[in-house]
Amino acid sequence: MQSCIFCLIAEKKVDSRIIYEDDISLAFMDINPVAPFHALVIPREHIRSLDEVRDFNLVSHLLYVCKLVAQKQGLEKGYRVVTNIGDDGGQTVFHLHFHVLGGRPMNWPPG
Repeated sequence: MQSCIFCLIAEKKVDSRIIYEDDISLAFMDINPVAPFHALVIPREHIRSLDEVRDFNLVSHLLYVCKLVAQKQGLEKGYRVVTNIGDDGGQTVFHLHFHVLGGRPMNWPPG
């Protein structure tokens, strides 16, 4: 999708601070962090949201990458993984992505 910012990042047409990549996914630092560590994990393929996922192996892979990113960052005290779905869920970029947040205690409820 040509106008999707995350597709452009995955294609390396837009600069970002990439911290992990493989054939299926990419992780990069969020430009508007809400925690001391805030990365995004995305599939390279454009998928609008979790509601459009048809392959559970993809979600498993993305969640595994979230874990790898958190481990690499040294978030052994804990971290949070979040995905937002749709307008009411707070999704602002309509390309499936998982937020990996850490570096401080996470409060509950989150929103």
